[in-house]
Amino acid sequence: MDTGVYNQPLGMQTASTNIGERMCRSQELSDSKRGPVIGGHLGNKSIRDISWLLNIPRSAVSGIITKWKQLGTTATQPPSGRPCHMTGRGQHMLKRTVRRSRQLSAESIAKDLQTWCGLQMSPTTVRRELHGMGFHGRAAASKPSITKCNAKRRMPWCKARRHWTL
Repeated sequence: MDTGVYNQPLGMQTASTNIGERMCRSQELSDSKRGPVIGGHLGNKSIRDISWLLNIPRSAVSGIITKWKQLGTTATQPPSGRPCHMTGRGQHMLKRTVRRSRQLSAESIAKDLQTWCGLQMSPTTVRRELHGMGFHGRAAASKPSITKCNAKRRMPWCKARRHWTL
């Protein structure tokens, strides 16, 4: 009779077989671990068995098998979409430039970035990046200019209507 950890109830497993301690979520499996997963699948092993034998989460095993069935390969595919133009350093420089002077135009910011960082960017790209960072170009709301003479006239008017109700 096999008395291994695999046959014990879930509550009696040792800490080393805890699923949370097996592998970090963001870690990518190497090709040397993906090959045995496909070999186990071709050997008619269940996903659960492969997961336990190789100490890999079941979701990762399932994903590897699904990718192999669809694409015929387990190699990492290139990411979809166009790569980002701005690096982290460029974004930091852009944010610092805008915070230093909020009234700069997108054209002048693009020229500054080219001289400082060597980044070739169009003003449209600068605007898009700033919009993504939470900076929005808007005109200030127009406010009436209150001169001393106007303020003297407004004060009695406001005091007379202080207790207005709708």
